[in-house]
Amino acid sequence: MSDKALRTENTLTPGLRPATVIDTSTAHIARVYDYFLGGKDNFPADRQAAARILKGNPGMRDTCREQREYLRRAVRFLTTAGIRQFIDIGTGLPTQENTHEVAQAIAPETRVAYVDNDPIVLAHARVLMADGDHGRTVFVHADAREPKQLLADPMLNGVIDFTQPVAVLLIGILHFMPDHEQPAELIRTLLDAVPAGSYLAISHGTADFAPEIGDAVAAAYQASSMPCRVRSAAEVGELLQGVELVDPGLVLLAEWRPDGAVPGNRQQITYAAVGRKI
Repeated sequence: MSDKALRTENTLTPGLRPATVIDTSTAHIARVYDYFLGGKDNFPADRQAAARILKGNPGMRDTCREQREYLRRAVRFLTTAGIRQFIDIGTGLPTQENTHEVAQAIAPETRVAYVDNDPIVLAHARVLMADGDHGRTVFVHADAREPKQLLADPMLNGVIDFTQPVAVLLIGILHFMPDHEQPAELIRTLLDAVPAGSYLAISHGTADFAPEIGDAVAAAYQASSMPCRVRSAAEVGELLQGVELVDPGLVLLAEWRPDGAVPGNRQQITYAAVGRKI
């Protein structure tokens, strides 16, 4: 087999897609993100893309770490608020303190469905699921651009009870959906499927505070065949129709319920918000 392709077999759970060829000659968002976080599950094309992005924003590694910190804070908040079901879409490669680990440390009965369309993430999910101490946690191989198909997945429905409140996590994924891929429709479809009292948590890239950096990062992703669409506060707000934002509203990543003082030198290229369906 070519060194530009790998093959992963579906041995995790019946119902997942069969063997999938992984093209490592083209950069992939999850693997670039893994590189920024100091991981080892990336390839030359991913590292080349990361170099382009770092040229536009030398602080991109800090931004990625900050996004993971926001995810953990949001999951802690949601679990403490009584949420016992999470759908984490575009989860990426497993790192430390994943959604199920944070939530189940507070409430062991919490159920988590991870959703991603990257076969390498699927391969790592096998390792994650092989650990017997993960509660009710599954990996769903599906595409966020096909939300109705995603919601119909039998694995998802085997874990998530859509008559009870659910937290839907869209962390670091919406800015990789250009307008023609209809991110607003994705959110509407997801919110229509969950009952009142459910939550939506997002993060989204912006050029509002550092236009040159935001635009340079978007251009670097696009140059590496990864579509990227940074959006303004007003545009992100349009995506959040249907939920009532919890305090502090739509803010920068580091400003969403920080654990301590927020350093003044933080990168300001990503919004965060958590909203409750009413």
